Amino acid sequence: MNESTKHKTPIPSFKELKARDKKVTMITVYDYPFARLVDRSEAELILVGDSLGMVIQGLEHTNPVTLEEVIYHAKAVRRGAPNTLVVGDMPFMSYQVSPEQALSSAGQMVKEAGVDCVKMEGGVYLAPYVRKIVEAGIPVIGHIGLTPQSASALGGLKVQGRTPEQAEQLIADAKALDEAGVFAMVLECIPAGVAKVITKSVSAVTIGCGAGRHVDGQNLNAYDILGLFEKFVPKFVKQYRILAPEILSGFNAFTSEVRSGEYPTPEHSFTGGKGIAQRYPLE
Repeated sequence: MNESTKHKTPIPSFKELKARDKKVTMITVYDYPFARLVDRSEAELILVGDSLGMVIQGLEHTNPVTLEEVIYHAKAVRRGAPNTLVVGDMPFMSYQVSPEQALSSAGQMVKEAGVDCVKMEGGVYLAPYVRKIVEAGIPVIGHIGLTPQSASALGGLKVQGRTPEQAEQLIADAKALDEAGVFAMVLECIPAGVAKVITKSVSAVTIGCGAGRHVDGQNLNAYDILGLFEKFVPKFVKQYRILAPEILSGFNAFTSEVRSGEYPTPEHSFTGGKGIAQRYPLE
């Protein structure tokens, strides 16, 4: 898709997309070059996730990531993707204290980074927080199932909703977020059957991340799509390219040519003009 022909998908139209059974796509990126590429694609959404802590910073989990760090990356993404909806991920403890704190953090994200909406993890308890933000005019995407910020309480990064009781709680969480006004919600690492029930039970668009195919859209990380993040590849990830070995090969080719003197060649060098070349000859 050409940059000049793509336009942001209006947030109110997401329910129409759901009604038409048109799948939506969200790709997670953290920087300007990747954002430019997604902006040229047909994806409707870019998520600037707090997963940057693991993918970009090399941390073991996402919780140390700060609001300021997400804003920093979201600014770069916003500049690279003017024609795509940008979602700012609300990091751990930037919204859990109170609805007022949540609104303040969401407002800061919108004002400073220019994101189009924010994403928050949590279910029934989070509904009043979501409602306050939505009533202030800031669109919200919910996130239930495996919520990495509370992974310790969940027993680790594993599938949620495996028992009937857990599944019913996820359905209740989804309905509460829907009633609070989210226009979309991420369903991460939950059984496909549960995701199907949730999708039929809510008016919001459901975006799967390890939740099977019976949802309204899908989200994957660009580093996973392209085979760039080798440390951990979740079961639900499909790698459409495996670029890490090719990049490593390029780095080694550069190093080899530098050591052999093959790079830089004369065409990669500056002469400085005839006067400089005569005064400072290379031969």
